[in-house]
Amino acid sequence: MQIPPAATARISLPRKKPFYTGLSFQVLFGVVMAIVLGYVSPHTAVAMKPLGDAFIRLITMIITLVIFCTLVTGIAGMEDMKKVGRVGGKALLYFEVVSTLALLIGLVVGNLVHPGSGFNVNPATLDPKAVAEYAGQAKAQSVTDFLIHIIPTTVFDAFAKGDILQVLLVSLLFGFALSLAGSRGKPLVDFLDTLTRIVFGVVALLMRFAPLGAFGAMAFTIGKYGLASLGPLAKLMATLYITALFFVVVVLGGIARVAGFGILRFLWFLREELLVVLATSSSEPVMPSLMAKLEKLGCSQTLVGLVVPTGYTFNADGTSLYMTLAALFVAQATNTHLTLFQQFTVLGVALLTSKGASGVQGAAFIALVATMGVIPAIPVAGMALILGIDRFLSMCRAIVNMIGNAVATLVIARWENELDESALRHHLAGELAADRSS
Repeated sequence: MQIPPAATARISLPRKKPFYTGLSFQVLFGVVMAIVLGYVSPHTAVAMKPLGDAFIRLITMIITLVIFCTLVTGIAGMEDMKKVGRVGGKALLYFEVVSTLALLIGLVVGNLVHPGSGFNVNPATLDPKAVAEYAGQAKAQSVTDFLIHIIPTTVFDAFAKGDILQVLLVSLLFGFALSLAGSRGKPLVDFLDTLTRIVFGVVALLMRFAPLGAFGAMAFTIGKYGLASLGPLAKLMATLYITALFFVVVVLGGIARVAGFGILRFLWFLREELLVVLATSSSEPVMPSLMAKLEKLGCSQTLVGLVVPTGYTFNADGTSLYMTLAALFVAQATNTHLTLFQQFTVLGVALLTSKGASGVQGAAFIALVATMGVIPAIPVAGMALILGIDRFLSMCRAIVNMIGNAVATLVIARWENELDESALRHHLAGELAADRSS
């Protein structure tokens, strides 16, 4: 029987979309154009800053709603309430172990490579005013202060400030209460479940503006600081980026292999988020889309809603690498000898000060100033040496922070048997196959 031409047309496979319609290509194109503009016309490039700022604000305005809806609906649908505490405990244990390992790697690399040697800077010639603003923000915070800060003044205050830890607390309490309410709370749970789908739809719409946001943020960075500013501190930048690459491929790659997936395929799956983080120097704008992709890979909604936001506060692998390495750089550049005890003191203090410095651009610099303030031998004014390139260092920190949290979520999901392995294999293999056929 001969099939009519019209029927043949109807059953033919749909055409593949052109590569230039993909978000990852558009973001990459925006970044390249930004670098060109920043080099050719720095003044015009600096004026593009509002594009990046606007995109970041568009995403951050909805982050708290994403966390609340995801976590509340997940907990409300759980039968075992002890599971939430168990997942949180395992997540915190994992975060501390891997963050400590990152701090140790930064310390070892700093002692082996000596990125600050040869500068011979006299601390007396440094201008302390350059870092005075950051020193003012780097106030010491006790454990009690930290715990009290988690409790918001009002429920709405947590959402108004956008404080992730405070929103987590409110979401946990609300989710537990809805779970205890049983069938009486089902209408509200159904409403929040529908709202969650709508919120992620909004995120998908906002991510279409990522190329413009990436263009504006990167153009500002290149236009203001210039590629020439990287020259004198190229050794420090190269050391941090190579160390970060080692950490991601070897350390996180090894952890990923044990958890049953390949790190390179996983990174390709997250390529759009990586490009946005690179351009904006912040991992916070991609939190909603990262959560959606981790759910797509087979992680349960509850686990993603609990682990990812917590990781953004407590799991800062890139920041940890940076803090010990940069502290040694300043000491070496100012010819300040640090004993082994002093170096481990820096590591111990950094374990505390690095918390909360993973999502926002510039927060790690403030945390490092606070850390160095504990060791009087290191001149805090020496931070002025890297202030001009901190934006470039921040790109590296933010990317590693995001990758670290993404890997942590899959590992803990596997640990808790909350990972659909068939979905994980299908999507990671599917992304690779799609790329080869395009």
